[in-house]
Amino acid sequence: MDLVGFTARSDRADPEDVRDLLQLYHSRVKEQAERFSGTVEKFIGDAVVAVFGAPATHTDDPERAVRAGLRALAAVQELNRSRPDLDLVARAAVNTGEAVVATGARHQDGEALAMGDVVNTASRLQAAAPPGRLIVGEETYRATHDGIRYEAIGAVETKGKKEPVKAWLAVEPIAPGERRSGGGRLVGRERELALLRSVWESSAKENRPHLVTVIGPPGIGKSRLSREFASLVQAGGGRSIRGRCLPYDTRDVYGAFAEQVKDVAQIFEQDPPAKARAKLAAAVVRLSGHRSPK
Repeated sequence: MDLVGFTARSDRADPEDVRDLLQLYHSRVKEQAERFSGTVEKFIGDAVVAVFGAPATHTDDPERAVRAGLRALAAVQELNRSRPDLDLVARAAVNTGEAVVATGARHQDGEALAMGDVVNTASRLQAAAPPGRLIVGEETYRATHDGIRYEAIGAVETKGKKEPVKAWLAVEPIAPGERRSGGGRLVGRERELALLRSVWESSAKENRPHLVTVIGPPGIGKSRLSREFASLVQAGGGRSIRGRCLPYDTRDVYGAFAEQVKDVAQIFEQDPPAKARAKLAAAVVRLSGHRSPK
């Protein structure tokens, strides 16, 4: 991530003012990277390089990186709103692939944490990003398109690459209820699905809630089983509502429940408090037939 036109701007500014501005900008970007378990590798002038998946890895590191980049761009906009005199414009890029990773003392001695073509391509993509936007490469897009909404921009010409690099512009994260489902037939989970069906039928018959916890390592098919169960409920005339507690950026224990309430009441992030309350009251009346307290 870097600032657009900052080099020319800093040439005309007092060095101490430039230092203070960079420190403020760096701290905001670093905060967002670490919020999603990323590691800031280095600051090079107005450029910030962060890595995800090293030294610690997660199954969703590409999505964490894109979310962090979007949040960092938003943080720059917030800086501008609080300090209109700054007038900062940033751009960012995320690229995914194999890299040589330095660990322990090697990195502490100044060696780059991650090295390789994936890092160089990320730098080239960033240079092609429009001001205020985040651009991603093909591997990042493939790994995150179920969780991030993108705009296709085709391929971009990048220095040092024989062929144009396919790229997409990140728009925003996709809400849990809007994520796409896998298309293939569910295999090998008949027993688990039958158990869930039994719990649902019991809950509907007795008119009381039940809780089911599904635990397993990443990639075993927990989300797919959940989607199959939701389809089963919907086929029987029920309604499926999703909430999600992310392993990062979690502010309270009721985050998943809050998402479910917003889904039912059709409350959007941009809705002001008064409008959100009105939507919630209307949903209570619609679902229960009783007026909610003001």
